[in-house]
Amino acid sequence: MHLNSILAVGCLLASCSSAYRSLQRTEGDADCIGKFRPQITETVLYSTQVDILQHHLSGLLLFKPMEDSSMRVVFASEMGLKFFDFAFGKDGSFTKYYLLPKMDKKAVVKTLRKDIEMILMRQDPATAEVFTDGEYRYTAFPLKKGKVYYITSPDCTELVRVENGSRRKPVVEVFLTHYRNGVPDSILVKHKKVKFNISSQRVEK
Repeated sequence: MHLNSILAVGCLLASCSSAYRSLQRTEGDADCIGKFRPQITETVLYSTQVDILQHHLSGLLLFKPMEDSSMRVVFASEMGLKFFDFAFGKDGSFTKYYLLPKMDKKAVVKTLRKDIEMILMRQDPATAEVFTDGEYRYTAFPLKKGKVYYITSPDCTELVRVENGSRRKPVVEVFLTHYRNGVPDSILVKHKKVKFNISSQRVEK
């Protein structure tokens, strides 16, 4: 058997086929997912649990819109110990003001940034492509590696989940649920490859 044939058989045995193989391009307006973008016009607080590798953190996650249209995102314990403090510019810029030293690694910063950007939904609609798998609508935005998919009902009236996918399979799933006044009451972020989960429930100030 030739080497190429061996590799092909090995790929099949290892389930190398893509989870996105059934997606077909379709016509659609990417702006329709704008209704699911959190409409944070004043400070919003979430009671939050974060499990990252061997660390468990709990406290309050704060989203605060700034005068320059950026979004400040701070996670701190209820006693005031800060875990991270980031800013997300309307132009796509990102600023790390603080990250707990034992977590301050490039991969952690990159992951947290991508997760929060998926929640805030600040991708450029001009870069979007729309797909369908026959059951759901996928509004896709390109990343340097993979894509971010906003997966909705076919008529784009219900957000099923947000997904960061590699070429072959989902890497991260985000669930934004129970919207109230344009802001989700619940946020859940689940990573597939590593132990890195974020669970948030909105609290009244």
